[in-house]
Amino acid sequence: MLGILGGVFDPPHVGHVALARAAIGHFELERLLVLVVADPGHKLAETPAATRLELARLAFADVPGAEVQLDRHARTVDSLEERKPDDAVFVIGGDEFADFPGWKDPARILELVRLGVALRPGVPDERVREALARVPAPDRISFFEMAPVPVSSSDVRERIERGEPVDGLVPEAVAEFIGRLGLYS
Repeated sequence: MLGILGGVFDPPHVGHVALARAAIGHFELERLLVLVVADPGHKLAETPAATRLELARLAFADVPGAEVQLDRHARTVDSLEERKPDDAVFVIGGDEFADFPGWKDPARILELVRLGVALRPGVPDERVREALARVPAPDRISFFEMAPVPVSSSDVRERIERGEPVDGLVPEAVAEFIGRLGLYS
Protein backbone atom coordinates (compact mmCIF):
# COMPACT_ATOMS: atom_id res chain seq x y z
CA MET A 1 0.00 0.00 0.00
CA LEU A 2 1.15 3.51 -0.81
CA GLY A 3 1.04 6.45 1.56
CA ILE A 4 1.30 10.05 0.42
CA LEU A 5 2.41 12.90 2.65
CA GLY A 6 2.45 16.34 1.10
CA GLY A 7 3.61 19.65 2.46
CA VAL A 8 5.62 22.80 2.11
CA PHE A 9 8.34 21.53 4.51
CA ASP A 10 9.84 24.97 5.16
CA PRO A 11 11.69 23.41 6.97
CA PRO A 12 10.76 19.78 7.64
CA HIS A 13 10.83 19.03 11.37
CA VAL A 14 10.65 16.05 13.73
CA GLY A 15 6.83 16.28 13.78
CA HIS A 16 6.72 15.61 10.04
CA VAL A 17 9.00 12.61 10.48
CA ALA A 18 6.95 11.32 13.43
CA LEU A 19 3.77 11.64 11.35
CA ALA A 20 5.39 9.66 8.53
CA ARG A 21 6.53 6.91 10.88
CA ALA A 22 3.15 6.72 12.65
CA ALA A 23 1.31 6.42 9.32
CA ILE A 24 3.70 3.75 8.03
CA GLY A 25 3.16 1.74 11.20
CA HIS A 26 -0.60 2.18 11.42
CA PHE A 27 -1.42 1.51 7.76
CA GLU A 28 1.44 -0.97 7.22
CA LEU A 29 2.60 1.11 4.26
CA GLU A 30 5.12 -0.39 1.87
CA ARG A 31 5.99 3.02 0.41
CA LEU A 32 5.53 6.60 1.51
CA LEU A 33 5.67 9.25 -1.18
CA VAL A 34 6.66 12.56 0.40
CA LEU A 35 5.62 15.41 -1.89
CA VAL A 36 7.30 18.78 -1.46
CA VAL A 37 4.87 21.34 -2.90
CA ALA A 38 6.89 23.63 -5.17
CA ASP A 39 4.46 26.54 -5.19
CA PRO A 40 1.86 26.07 -2.44
CA GLY A 41 -1.49 27.64 -3.13
CA HIS A 42 -2.38 28.09 0.54
CA LYS A 43 0.73 29.66 2.06
CA LEU A 44 3.92 31.48 1.18
CA ALA A 45 7.13 29.44 1.12
CA GLU A 46 10.16 31.37 2.35
CA THR A 47 12.70 28.99 0.84
CA PRO A 48 13.07 27.95 -2.84
CA ALA A 49 11.52 24.62 -3.81
CA ALA A 50 14.88 23.00 -4.65
CA THR A 51 16.20 23.82 -1.17
CA ARG A 52 13.06 22.51 0.55
CA LEU A 53 13.31 19.36 -1.55
CA GLU A 54 16.86 18.75 -0.34
CA LEU A 55 15.83 19.48 3.27
CA ALA A 56 13.01 16.94 2.96
CA ARG A 57 15.35 14.34 1.48
CA LEU A 58 17.61 14.77 4.48
CA ALA A 59 14.70 14.70 6.95
CA PHE A 60 13.12 11.51 5.61
CA ALA A 61 16.36 9.69 4.69
CA ASP A 62 16.03 7.26 7.61
CA VAL A 63 12.29 6.58 7.17
CA PRO A 64 11.88 3.09 5.64
CA GLY A 65 10.12 3.17 2.28
CA ALA A 66 10.07 6.98 2.04
CA GLU A 67 10.66 8.57 -1.35
CA VAL A 68 10.81 12.37 -1.64
CA GLN A 69 9.69 14.14 -4.81
CA LEU A 70 8.90 17.67 -5.90
CA ASP A 71 5.20 18.33 -6.56
CA ARG A 72 4.56 21.05 -9.15
CA HIS A 73 0.85 21.23 -8.31
CA ALA A 74 -0.39 23.89 -5.90
CA ARG A 75 -3.49 21.86 -4.98
CA THR A 76 -3.71 18.28 -3.71
CA VAL A 77 -6.52 17.25 -6.05
CA ASP A 78 -4.51 18.31 -9.11
CA SER A 79 -1.48 16.31 -7.96
CA LEU A 80 -3.62 13.24 -7.31
CA GLU A 81 -5.40 13.57 -10.67
CA GLU A 82 -2.04 13.42 -12.42
CA ARG A 83 -0.72 10.51 -10.35
CA LYS A 84 -3.97 8.48 -10.09
CA PRO A 85 -2.53 6.37 -7.25
CA ASP A 86 -3.88 2.88 -6.74
CA ASP A 87 -4.90 1.93 -3.18
CA ALA A 88 -3.29 4.96 -1.54
CA VAL A 89 -3.83 6.79 1.70
CA PHE A 90 -3.15 10.53 1.87
CA VAL A 91 -1.79 11.33 5.33
CA ILE A 92 -2.66 14.56 7.15
CA GLY A 93 -2.82 15.80 10.70
CA GLY A 94 -6.08 16.43 12.55
CA ASP A 95 -5.50 20.18 12.39
CA GLU A 96 -5.29 19.98 8.58
CA PHE A 97 -8.35 17.73 8.46
CA ALA A 98 -10.37 20.41 10.24
CA ASP A 99 -9.77 22.57 7.14
CA PHE A 100 -10.21 19.74 4.61
CA PRO A 101 -13.83 20.59 3.62
CA GLY A 102 -12.47 23.92 2.30
CA TRP A 103 -9.80 22.31 0.09
CA LYS A 104 -10.23 22.32 -3.67
CA ASP A 105 -12.63 19.47 -4.57
CA PRO A 106 -12.51 17.32 -1.40
CA ALA A 107 -15.05 14.93 -2.96
CA ARG A 108 -12.68 14.13 -5.82
CA ILE A 109 -9.76 13.75 -3.43
CA LEU A 110 -11.74 11.12 -1.53
CA GLU A 111 -12.52 9.32 -4.79
CA LEU A 112 -8.82 9.13 -5.62
CA VAL A 113 -7.43 8.26 -2.16
CA ARG A 114 -8.44 7.48 1.36
CA LEU A 115 -7.48 9.97 4.05
CA GLY A 116 -5.39 8.90 7.01
CA VAL A 117 -5.87 11.49 9.74
CA ALA A 118 -3.49 11.60 12.70
CA LEU A 119 -5.20 12.67 15.89
CA ARG A 120 -3.16 14.05 18.74
CA PRO A 121 -3.83 16.07 21.87
CA GLY A 122 -4.24 19.76 21.13
CA VAL A 123 -6.54 19.39 18.13
CA PRO A 124 -10.07 20.12 19.38
CA ASP A 125 -12.41 17.13 18.91
CA GLU A 126 -15.22 19.51 18.00
CA ARG A 127 -13.33 20.85 14.95
CA VAL A 128 -12.63 17.31 13.76
CA ARG A 129 -16.28 16.26 14.24
CA GLU A 130 -17.49 19.37 12.37
CA ALA A 131 -15.16 18.61 9.45
CA LEU A 132 -16.22 14.96 9.38
CA ALA A 133 -19.88 16.02 9.20
CA ARG A 134 -19.08 18.17 6.13
CA VAL A 135 -17.09 15.68 4.03
CA PRO A 136 -18.85 13.83 1.22
CA ALA A 137 -17.49 10.34 1.95
CA PRO A 138 -16.69 9.88 5.65
CA ASP A 139 -16.21 6.15 5.08
CA ARG A 140 -13.03 7.04 3.12
CA ILE A 141 -11.41 8.52 6.24
CA SER A 142 -9.43 6.59 8.83
CA PHE A 143 -8.25 8.13 12.08
CA PHE A 144 -5.19 7.02 14.00
CA GLU A 145 -3.57 8.19 17.21
CA MET A 146 -0.21 9.91 17.27
CA ALA A 147 1.86 11.11 20.19
CA PRO A 148 2.10 14.90 20.31
CA VAL A 149 5.22 16.50 18.85
CA PRO A 150 5.08 20.18 19.83
CA VAL A 151 6.88 21.81 16.89
CA SER A 152 5.97 23.73 13.75
CA SER A 153 7.96 25.00 10.79
CA SER A 154 7.16 28.59 11.73
CA ASP A 155 8.49 27.98 15.27
CA VAL A 156 11.72 26.57 13.83
CA ARG A 157 12.15 29.54 11.47
CA GLU A 158 11.49 32.03 14.28
CA ARG A 159 13.98 30.33 16.61
CA ILE A 160 16.67 30.38 13.94
CA GLU A 161 15.94 34.03 13.18
CA ARG A 162 16.42 34.85 16.89
CA GLY A 163 19.68 32.87 16.94
CA GLU A 164 18.26 30.15 19.19
CA PRO A 165 19.15 26.46 18.82
CA VAL A 166 16.78 24.05 17.08
CA ASP A 167 18.28 20.88 18.56
CA GLY A 168 15.60 18.20 18.80
CA LEU A 169 13.15 20.18 16.64
CA VAL A 170 14.57 19.17 13.25
CA PRO A 171 16.58 16.09 12.27
CA GLU A 172 20.31 16.62 12.77
CA ALA A 173 21.11 16.52 9.04
CA VAL A 174 18.45 19.21 8.45
CA ALA A 175 19.94 21.42 11.18
CA GLU A 176 23.41 21.04 9.65
CA PHE A 177 22.16 21.91 6.14
CA ILE A 178 20.26 24.95 7.45
CA GLY A 179 23.37 26.13 9.29
CA ARG A 180 25.66 25.55 6.32
CA LEU A 181 23.42 27.60 4.00
CA GLY A 182 22.48 30.20 6.62
CA LEU A 183 18.77 29.59 6.03
CA TYR A 184 16.08 31.43 8.01
CA SER A 185 18.54 33.76 9.75
